[in-house]
Amino acid sequence: MSAEETTAVEGVPAKVRERHAELCQDLDDYSYRYYLGSPVISDAEYDALMAELRGIEDSYPELRTPDSPTQKVGAPISNEFAPVEHLERMQSLDNAFADEELAAWAHRVENEIAVDAYLCELKIDGLAVDLVYENGHLVRAATRGDGRVGDDITLNIRTIDAVPVRLDESVRPAPALLEVRGEVFLPGAAFEALNARLADDGKPPFANPRNAAAGSLRQKDPRVTATRPLSMLCHGVGALDGVRFARQSESYEMLRDWGLPISDRYRVVGSLEEVRGYIGYYAEHRHDPAYEIDGVVIKVDDVATQRRLGSTSRAPRWAIAYKYPPEEVTTRLVDIRVNVGRTGRVTPYGVMEPVRVAGSEVEFATLHNAREVERKGVLIGDVVVLRKAGDVIPEIVGPVLDRRDGSERPFVMPRTCPECGTVLGQQKEGDVDLRCPNTRNCPGQLRERLFYIAGRKALDIEVLGYVAATALTQPLEPAEPPLRDEGDLFDLTVERLLPIKTLVLDPDTTEPKPDPKTGEPKVVTFFANQKGEPKKTVEKLFEQLEQAKRRPLARVLVALSIRHVGPRAAEDLARHFRSIDAIAAADEEELASVEGIGPTIAGSIVEWFSVDWHREIVEKWRAAGVRMEEEGADTGPRLLEGVTVVVTGSLVEFSRDGAKEAVAERGGKVTGSVSKKTDFVVVGDSPGSKYDKAVQLGVPVLDEEGFRVLLDQGPDAAKPVAVEAGHHEE
Repeated sequence: MSAEETTAVEGVPAKVRERHAELCQDLDDYSYRYYLGSPVISDAEYDALMAELRGIEDSYPELRTPDSPTQKVGAPISNEFAPVEHLERMQSLDNAFADEELAAWAHRVENEIAVDAYLCELKIDGLAVDLVYENGHLVRAATRGDGRVGDDITLNIRTIDAVPVRLDESVRPAPALLEVRGEVFLPGAAFEALNARLADDGKPPFANPRNAAAGSLRQKDPRVTATRPLSMLCHGVGALDGVRFARQSESYEMLRDWGLPISDRYRVVGSLEEVRGYIGYYAEHRHDPAYEIDGVVIKVDDVATQRRLGSTSRAPRWAIAYKYPPEEVTTRLVDIRVNVGRTGRVTPYGVMEPVRVAGSEVEFATLHNAREVERKGVLIGDVVVLRKAGDVIPEIVGPVLDRRDGSERPFVMPRTCPECGTVLGQQKEGDVDLRCPNTRNCPGQLRERLFYIAGRKALDIEVLGYVAATALTQPLEPAEPPLRDEGDLFDLTVERLLPIKTLVLDPDTTEPKPDPKTGEPKVVTFFANQKGEPKKTVEKLFEQLEQAKRRPLARVLVALSIRHVGPRAAEDLARHFRSIDAIAAADEEELASVEGIGPTIAGSIVEWFSVDWHREIVEKWRAAGVRMEEEGADTGPRLLEGVTVVVTGSLVEFSRDGAKEAVAERGGKVTGSVSKKTDFVVVGDSPGSKYDKAVQLGVPVLDEEGFRVLLDQGPDAAKPVAVEAGHHEE
């Protein structure tokens, strides 16, 4: 390997770092779209990309950061519901897709400790929720969110008949505190009835039962949720006070005694062979349950063994999800079309004769790029194998060659952009993807960038959804687009908005949606009512634009759509440079020296700021009042500049995220592991093994009072507490 192919940062090959950054950005984006109900790739493809990312990080552990998709759980938090911090973190599960992977997991577990029993249960394809009971009364319910914080959906959960508002104490008394984890779902028959009702009302149907359950729980009006026949099954316990249990299966029986819904299909078995038998049975009977399943969850039944095995940052080591292969059907590929994304990448997708698979009707499937179409050997007109695992966008596996009749024709990748007509090309030599180079003026790219700007990771402009983004960038003739580029976003006026009419586009295909009454492409006047007066949406849009101007610098950086600069990199840049002017003035070497950035991101930042109209966007936003520096930004060193802190245990006045933000605001950094480079370990109630590691390495330990002194007066004033060695359970 040549010197040019290897970075100066920790000896990681440049191509590896670039692929790692690309995977992180793509997986974050795919996850975000998935939880919005608009997935852009199939479950199987997502899992394959995640497996590739894990493989890279296993080979180069220095690339694994807390913000990597491999270390994160769940969905973005909604801004429509109050945030709720879970009493104990809700984790995800590692996956096995083949018997060899299941056997490898069991071998690792049994090598570490003897296992006398496994609990097997069905993996429901629903929405994970967290219920909290105090003295037998339901006091709170929340979505899983990011694992630490979810959305408060208490009023909506109370409408579900299966969920008791008060625990049954006829068999055993209720504990003082009980945190229950479960899955909310919509039974298959109820899903079909709901979609039929929506169709009768002229409303779009849900894509699948999971989306229907998620959409029902996120209704602002609980009366709407009450009309949806949701149900729930419990599968775990979080925080607990007032009762103990020795086995997972014992906890299930306790939950059942209290009137909580428990599946009657779980089994406790004594060997891996019996686990395989359970998996095999439901592989053949996966449609027997009233709800959608996509696999089996296997857990070590003994709780003491679970504790000894512990967890990674995102998943318990004592459990694994065995995922069934995606379901497959055949249908005819009617056409192959293309759409353009916010980076200019032009992506082919298949248009099929609608077919029902994995609980939903499918008409579109992604094909990634022209090379993938060629590799799979599919022709327009082919009968194709369609694979789907309960998500919205499926995968075309390949053609059924025996069913060709000679009428099929090959797909020809267009030479020009479908949105603006510009000749397509590679961004760099060897690229598989073709891109539209008309970055500024291509209405398709601008629409997608505008929709991205409005996302919660960026400026969080709720009103600026896909229809509004289309209206602002692609109005019907003869109106001119109100936005030349995103720099004009904060200069909008009511007068410019009112005349706009636009087509309603499907976010997945960018094809016009049909009007349910006429069948013609649906046209809306988005900002004005029938009298030509502003809708309430207009007032709300301008209110939210004003709020967007006050977003932190990191969110502004994300909104600029600089390639490879996602939320984590943006936070690192904002913390280090403190202003957008300092970032723009930095050279590649200075940018790459920032922890978490590296040469790939650094090069992308320098390239972005070298473009005239990019700099114009910054200046237009600045003139409109958008924040371009961190609060309290100054040129001098900050109180905790260069200080590294680890937090373990529960603090009274700080959540984990709150402690991290408090340190970051003062120039310091909170990490997840203790080393000789750690400056302080902050210890709260019930500290974990990090406390022992700090004692072993002689790292100064602070209690919460000492942490406050550290924040207020700096490291010299912080006084470590006396420590003693001993093992602590995390």
